[in-house]
Amino acid sequence: MITGFIVLLVCQIIGDFAVRALDVPVPGPVVGMVMLFVVLQLRRPGRDSGVVRAADGLLRHLQLLFIPAGVGIIQYLPVLAGAWLPVAAGLVISWFAVLVVTAGAGVGTLQLERRFKRGDHAKGTP
Repeated sequence: MITGFIVLLVCQIIGDFAVRALDVPVPGPVVGMVMLFVVLQLRRPGRDSGVVRAADGLLRHLQLLFIPAGVGIIQYLPVLAGAWLPVAAGLVISWFAVLVVTAGAGVGTLQLERRFKRGDHAKGTP
């Protein structure tokens, strides 16, 4: 399992290094996660591999990873109190945008599923 954590950290460090070296406006851990995804797609580790066990361990305790974000919100409550309207508007607008996109993806998926069940995909009809 230690090997799995090392692999996860190495991917994050390489992603961070690549972002800094290439001056790309993307967070380093995101690039590292994409690199990890590519490696996992190429190697296809088994259920007992270190990376899978480390990831399962992190997912079991995922709620602990939200503590720093909660502390940050509490620490900046005076700043948030001064700008409550833009923060509230941003939260409501982003919530609504996610709701609309999720509903659209669900409807689109259902339509594609119906089309494949009818066999329209083979005929080329919309």
